[in-house]
Amino acid sequence: MAIPAHVLEHKPDGLRNRLSGIPSGRRGKWVILALWLILTIGVVPLAGRLQSVEENDAAAFLPDSAESLDVALFEEQLQQGDRMPAVVVYHRAGGLTETDLAQIERDRTALDTAFPDVSPDAVAVSDDGSAALFSIILVAGEIVEDVDLIRDTVTSGDGLEAKVTGPAGYTTDLVAVFEGADLRLIAATASVVAILLLLTYRSPFLWLIPLIAVAVANFLATAAVYLLAKEDLLTVNGQSGGLLPILVFGIGTDYALLLIARYREELRRHADKHRAMAIALRRATPAILASAGTVIVGLLCLLASDLNSYQSLGVVGSLGVVAALLSMTMVLPALLVVFGRRLFWPFVPHVGAEVREGGNVWARLGGWIGRRPRPIWAVTAIALAVMTLGVVNLDTNLAPEDQFRNVPEAIEGQQLIAESFPAGAGSPLTVIADSAASTAVEEAIRSTPDVSAVTPSGTLDDVASFSVTLDAEPGTEGAYDIVRNLRDNVHAVAGAEAKVGGPDAESLDVAQANERDLRVILPVVLVAVTVILGLLLRAIVAPLVLIATVVLSFGAALGVSVVLFEQLFGFGAVDPTVPMLGFVFLVALGIDYNIFLVSRIHEEAYAHGTREGTLRGLAATGGVITSAGLVLAATFSVLGIMPLVSMAELGFLVAFGVLLDTLIVRSILVPALAFDIDRWLWWPSALRRTRSDEATEIAFVNPPEAARRV
Repeated sequence: MAIPAHVLEHKPDGLRNRLSGIPSGRRGKWVILALWLILTIGVVPLAGRLQSVEENDAAAFLPDSAESLDVALFEEQLQQGDRMPAVVVYHRAGGLTETDLAQIERDRTALDTAFPDVSPDAVAVSDDGSAALFSIILVAGEIVEDVDLIRDTVTSGDGLEAKVTGPAGYTTDLVAVFEGADLRLIAATASVVAILLLLTYRSPFLWLIPLIAVAVANFLATAAVYLLAKEDLLTVNGQSGGLLPILVFGIGTDYALLLIARYREELRRHADKHRAMAIALRRATPAILASAGTVIVGLLCLLASDLNSYQSLGVVGSLGVVAALLSMTMVLPALLVVFGRRLFWPFVPHVGAEVREGGNVWARLGGWIGRRPRPIWAVTAIALAVMTLGVVNLDTNLAPEDQFRNVPEAIEGQQLIAESFPAGAGSPLTVIADSAASTAVEEAIRSTPDVSAVTPSGTLDDVASFSVTLDAEPGTEGAYDIVRNLRDNVHAVAGAEAKVGGPDAESLDVAQANERDLRVILPVVLVAVTVILGLLLRAIVAPLVLIATVVLSFGAALGVSVVLFEQLFGFGAVDPTVPMLGFVFLVALGIDYNIFLVSRIHEEAYAHGTREGTLRGLAATGGVITSAGLVLAATFSVLGIMPLVSMAELGFLVAFGVLLDTLIVRSILVPALAFDIDRWLWWPSALRRTRSDEATEIAFVNPPEAARRV
């Protein structure tokens, strides 16, 4: 006779039993809460300092092997520190007047007084007479303040436009995007999570508990990242710092929903709330650990990236998941036990009350799928495959002017330069080479097509440098082609050891590293996640099936997103980082819901066989997984408040992908495959010998009745 699943839960399992008894114990819960309260009080002040250690210079993003990074480091030495040019451009339609030129010279003189250590260059007037510009080298660390001062100083009006652009202007506008972004993201994310929890539980009190626990996790993660960055053990940039609270709140809330659902089940079986929580922890912890392990391993695969920004995100994100895991398995259960059943008011779970979670649409859906599983999964898979076709239009060449959702002053200034000067005048390249070969290198630079100007800019330790202006607009494929040709030409100069850097060269190095990472990291993530699933399910077939569904889901999400980015949102292209980060997040996070579902099916299959186990697993987990998916999708959609196109695109891709995975892949495709493959899903484990019994056929006929037996 089959042993009921709820009986199996009482079987002692050593260490897990003892650990689950600590936060759920009569005394243990108070010890846990006291320790975490002390810890939280200590880390809150540290968490508020994260933005002070964020680095957004070239070294924070570029690969260590990039020659543009070597050029950037040389320029720091040459200028005795990291410095950056600001370009002031003036424009008048129809041509600058004598009064305009006099005003421009007065502005330049005022800036010469304001910056006595770095005199502005001479004013250059365009051939058509409609524009003029000059540049000034600013010291890193004071870029934002200095650019603001320049913008307050220069004169515009009465038809004369004045804009501050160049690398310093662009950096200032980028910093403005992230200024206060952490607080805005946290506030928006917490608000979204609070509303969804309130709607999920329909209780005036219960929603506060997971929100408190996840807030504690966010404080812990942010403080840990700050301390590591402060000690130069970790590089944090605006991207990884901004994504940290999104990950912690989204993943932490998912784990909270899963644990609370299990706890509510056990409260209907046990009068003692401590025993109910201990059992709920034992039953939910394996799936939560597997989920956390999958996400952590997926994120740590980013350490194989050439890009420092990806490596940073891998470590920062992993710390966030660890903090969420610890808080959701320690703080949350202790808080739940302290307040007991009354937290669930007005829907208090009483002992012996009927379990209704499966008696709704999920059990009916399972019954419908179970009657015709093969046609259902085939049609679903084909529909998802069709959605992937949008990927053929993927264009990752996002120009600088398209990177902001609102055009900032730096981009406006660059556009004015491109109208009257060589397009690259505001963002020159830098070439460095051995000074003994400087003449040959200069000739190689001048012989490169579409190079409009070459100016020697300095020598240090027998290394000469040149400022190179291109005819192509910065950030375009045309500019990248010139950089490639320029590198070929200067590299060919024997003994020169020439290197090309500057904004366009840095962008090209990032794009090339990103292409390499896509080829290397994607298969590494897939293999790592498959291994974890294999260990969890002790099978080979099931992990391969689940990975295939998640990859198909990602392809469909990316294909639809590419179309919508162009047709609906009007974005110029897809940021090159979006496919990579979207893949890592959707594979690592998307597999979570399959883990939650399939681990429950695996558990039920021991007593009832795979087919009825699938029905029971879908009925029992459908509601909580859907709620978790909605929460995670909503948290990533918060990135839409950011004025950067890359963040908005990533937020939409992940949010849409999570919804697709939650509502289609996990609800229809995976159950249909499990019904069709049946016990062979668990090959080669012993579970493959457990046949589906006649109860399955009854369940298909009357799914609500079967669900009430879950």
